Amino acid sequence: MKITQAEFVISAAEPHQLPQDALPEIALAGRSNVGKSSLINRLLQRKSLARTSSQPGKTQTLNYYRINEQLYFVDFPGYGYAKVSKVQRQKWGQLIEAYLREREPLRLVLLIVDLRHPPTEDDCLMYDWMRHYAIPCQVVVTKADKLPRSKWAKHIRIARDTLGMPEGQQPLLFSSISGLGREELWSILIEAVTSDSTDTDLSEEDNG
Repeated sequence: MKITQAEFVISAAEPHQLPQDALPEIALAGRSNVGKSSLINRLLQRKSLARTSSQPGKTQTLNYYRINEQLYFVDFPGYGYAKVSKVQRQKWGQLIEAYLREREPLRLVLLIVDLRHPPTEDDCLMYDWMRHYAIPCQVVVTKADKLPRSKWAKHIRIARDTLGMPEGQQPLLFSSISGLGREELWSILIEAVTSDSTDTDLSEEDNG
């Protein structure tokens, strides 16, 4: 995927604030501080388009990034952060649930989990919820660079078994530091965006 343009568009706190141009959308979900912003930056080959934060739970909106005027990345608020109030968590939950169930341009959800740790209860709930509603989902395990290569297979298996992924489905291993998994993930995203469209032309040429 050759990235010629990438820009932050809006932080949407209410459904009526979501873009109305009907471009395909790829959503990213995961617990706070799991590396969603770093993954976005690595995919887009930008150093700081998606801002990382030392304060987990800071993202409180659906953050939209438009790529090549052809699709959006939609960064969800991180879940599972204890210092976020119950009221705020409920508000986020309602916003995300409404988005996942009603957003017509949504093509795929990336569920981001940390390779070093088993998926949390919140990760499992999110994964089960998407399976229940037949929402296309790709599990991505990040921070591969934080573990020796010899331990990757074991921890991928733990992630897969903990989530209860169906036979034949596998998490995708990714590193925002080395770029491991970037080309594979772009292939998955391009397929998701173009599978039901005859007028979307996304080049798979890398931009280096």
